[in-house]
Amino acid sequence: MESKTKTIADHRLHERDTGSADVQVALLTERINHLNQHLQQHKKDHSSRRGLLMMVSQRRQLLNYVRGKDEARYTALTQKLGLRR
Repeated sequence: MESKTKTIADHRLHERDTGSADVQVALLTERINHLNQHLQQHKKDHSSRRGLLMMVSQRRQLLNYVRGKDEARYTALTQKLGLRR
């Protein structure tokens, strides 16, 4: 719960922001990274792998939305999260 609150605080656009696309992408990235570590240990966990693929797809959709709205915000977000190396 602490890490989720910290992630929201780091990526919010204004003081009361908890659900903007930037925050959602950051939260999904955190969950994706955690699930990747889980799947490295449990290679046969196919249901978690399916969930991971759905989260990656959702993050991609949100990133496309942000890029369509504001290219500079998209670039800053991807660099901050370490995406698109």
